[in-house]
Amino acid sequence: MTQVVNFHELNCDNGKTIAVITLNSPKSLNALSADMIELLYPKLKQWQTQENIAAIFLQGEGEKAFCAGGDIVHMYQAMKKLETQENSDGYSSEVIEYFTKEYQLDYLIHTFNKPFIVWGSGIVMGGGLGLMVGGSHRVVTESSRIAMPEINIGLYPDVGGSYFLNRMPDSCGLFLGITGASINAADAKYCHLADYFVANDNKDAFIKLLTQLDWQESSKANHESLTNLLLSFEQDSASYLPDSKLKEHKALINQVTSFDNLNDIVKSILTAECEDKWFNRAQKSLAHGSALSASIAYRQLQVGKSLSLADCFRMELNLSAKSGKFGEFVEGVRALLIDKDNSPQWHFDSVATVDNKVVDWFFESKWAKEEHPLVNLGL
Repeated sequence: MTQVVNFHELNCDNGKTIAVITLNSPKSLNALSADMIELLYPKLKQWQTQENIAAIFLQGEGEKAFCAGGDIVHMYQAMKKLETQENSDGYSSEVIEYFTKEYQLDYLIHTFNKPFIVWGSGIVMGGGLGLMVGGSHRVVTESSRIAMPEINIGLYPDVGGSYFLNRMPDSCGLFLGITGASINAADAKYCHLADYFVANDNKDAFIKLLTQLDWQESSKANHESLTNLLLSFEQDSASYLPDSKLKEHKALINQVTSFDNLNDIVKSILTAECEDKWFNRAQKSLAHGSALSASIAYRQLQVGKSLSLADCFRMELNLSAKSGKFGEFVEGVRALLIDKDNSPQWHFDSVATVDNKVVDWFFESKWAKEEHPLVNLGL
């Protein structure tokens, strides 16, 4: 059986080692499965304390995707199983366990004590962005296509979205969070999801030079050496960088998101006149997506503004557990990936009709503070 994650170590000229991780499920666009997470977390914990490891390099197998998201088909099956179980409280232990371990992995990457390079080429969505955004050196290429498209499956922008969407310039985070709009490499750099742009053809040369760097015992010195190397590659790749749609439509995005309530924001986005296909796709995604998801995302970003990264993940685990119970998530996955009829029967027709009590319920913690599965995160 093929290993879903491949690990190998590259020997450097000065005796240090680069640890290379390859997500190895190209047929699923390297969707992040529970098996992948089970392999990744202990290996990273081991490498964090291994003195000869100078840096981590994380990539996806194949040309199409780094990682297209979480394994939501498996979660759909877990949620459907509950429907036939008597005396169930409606919460899927499988769904909760998956998200718990995924967020622990994401947090480990965010707080890793060595340079952590993520090669984010091709599709980087949902759970894939959760893996990428925590890296210390996040690389995008001309093929990068990045999104948090959870509104299309009745979920919400998780994997730390409460934290990183709030740290984007202007109103980019809110706009991307409620529309699920797809962005390119230039957009990713502009909104702080990526650090460097390197053309795909330069990947092998970059890895070769990684092994020739003069790696030190000091993590700070190693970060600086790696940064300088990537900046030199970025200069050579500049002619491949696409135009940023977020920059181009900055004024319009600020205008349509300038209201103090979600109903007016959604109305403004949907009625905005713009002949750009990228903006029009964002409008269609919002119109077709879950109004409940948009409402949760809006509240999530408001609450997340004042939270630490660990507290964001704790809030999101609660939201994910509730999403597994409520039914919007299972219906969204059914329509998009199971029956593929693309006609989800959402609970609410529009954000104006979303019951605030339902949104409140999502934000009421399922667990007492000391019983939360992520109670020790960040401690």
